[in-house]
Amino acid sequence: MRHTFRLSFPVLVAASVISAAAIGSFAADAGPAARPNIVLLMADQFRADCLGSDGNKAIRTPNLDGLAADGARFRCAYTSTPSCTPARSGLLTGLSPWHHGMLGMGRMAEHYERELPALLHGAGYYAIGVGKMHYYPQRNLHGFDRTILDESGRIQTADFVSDYRCWFRSLAPTLDPDATGMGWNDYRAKTYALPEELHPTRWTADVAVRFVQNYSGASPFFLKVSFARPHSPYDPPERFMKMYTDAQVPAAHLGSWASGNDVPLDPPDYNRWRGNLGPEQVRQSRRAYYGSVTFVDEQIGRILAALRQRKLLDNTLILFTADHGDMLGDHHLWRKTYAYESSVRIPMLIRWPVSMAAERGQVLAQPVELRDVLPTFLDAAGIAAPADAFDGKSLLELVRGNAAGWRSCIDLEHSRCYRGTEHWNALTDGRTKYIFFSQSGKEQLFDLQSDPGELHDLAGDAGHRELLETWRARMVRHLAERGPAFVRDGKLVSPRPDMLYGDRFPKKAGQEPSSTLLGPR
Repeated sequence: MRHTFRLSFPVLVAASVISAAAIGSFAADAGPAARPNIVLLMADQFRADCLGSDGNKAIRTPNLDGLAADGARFRCAYTSTPSCTPARSGLLTGLSPWHHGMLGMGRMAEHYERELPALLHGAGYYAIGVGKMHYYPQRNLHGFDRTILDESGRIQTADFVSDYRCWFRSLAPTLDPDATGMGWNDYRAKTYALPEELHPTRWTADVAVRFVQNYSGASPFFLKVSFARPHSPYDPPERFMKMYTDAQVPAAHLGSWASGNDVPLDPPDYNRWRGNLGPEQVRQSRRAYYGSVTFVDEQIGRILAALRQRKLLDNTLILFTADHGDMLGDHHLWRKTYAYESSVRIPMLIRWPVSMAAERGQVLAQPVELRDVLPTFLDAAGIAAPADAFDGKSLLELVRGNAAGWRSCIDLEHSRCYRGTEHWNALTDGRTKYIFFSQSGKEQLFDLQSDPGELHDLAGDAGHRELLETWRARMVRHLAERGPAFVRDGKLVSPRPDMLYGDRFPKKAGQEPSSTLLGPR
């Protein structure tokens, strides 16, 4: 049943006052204003192929495509550990999974020696985060001056209520923010049951726009805007659902190797991680997911417009990315944590200030990853860092045409997440992908150039034996630093125990990190 609640003009004014009070004056210490502002735009569970600029003819993403046209798109961008918290740990630290210590989905560390917001804050930036951070504890700032949070329904400490939910209660005390009635890992599709102005995607952009409109500090600012969508629930407002009613959304990729994921659906489980739900359910889920993507794109357009209106756009570095993708039924798989392109390949777009001379509209093929964001921002801000401080590199070097010495491939992995899965490690250069499964010893090999949907596993093909051995040897070299639990006598160890946290994960004295997952992912 649809709610008939409508926002009247006085309520909208009240909402604006509430938000302004929550945000404050944004006063900041004086700093070198000539340095660029930095804006990190982030979406949760956003597939790289859901951009018009990536070749998707069904999706509508004009604002993100505009960023790509006016900057650069990295078509081989990946997330090394494709679930929320380990991906965000790489973003926070500039490190690879083994070096920041999160090999799967668990609680983030409370503190690292070097963290992106803290480094920018320490260099004189006013740092603010808006939307989903997924930190632990949830009010942990990690160096931000302020965070204004939408943590969905996630409650990891007894007294936590997100800022979005506080705002929602003050504006619509008789309504339920979860009235659409779907779970946070639900594959179903429904139109948002409340007025569009109450949707968390709209709220996140509203807060970010008000920050841009009202910021008056002397320091440059670092603004992180992290949308909780298009992560499920797939619940766009009605106009976006209608937008894709007749759209020819791509069908699911179904690999010849994926029959093991074609499992029965009885009893019903709306939070399934695998299963053949049929082409019509895939279409409906993708139609709503596409609507959520376009809703996020529209709200990003509002943020860009606010920067333009304040005449800040030309002195702002803007980067858009995601923490991971979404399988959406590919290979009869749902959600994320898999080694396949729908899960690990993410959008990465960058637009630089006019003061930086570089060709705009570039499409770059080097393998890049979330660990590269922190060094990129330090580079833009003119902040020097020790050469060995990070595993990531500045994307601006590629934009400037300095590709010499760039990595040849990127490492990917995830510990066991769903029952029946196993820890996997993978390597890819964007053209070939090698996957090793730690318990079974199974290998997969894909030619991403001729087979971007990963339909044909070449690991058992005698004609590709030499290529398989080459990539297996690369994996041996990559994992060697982890010791005999991973590599022994020059060979990959299997079976090996599943590992959620590595030895370098920072933990409090006398405590082990908790692997308990509270609330939605």
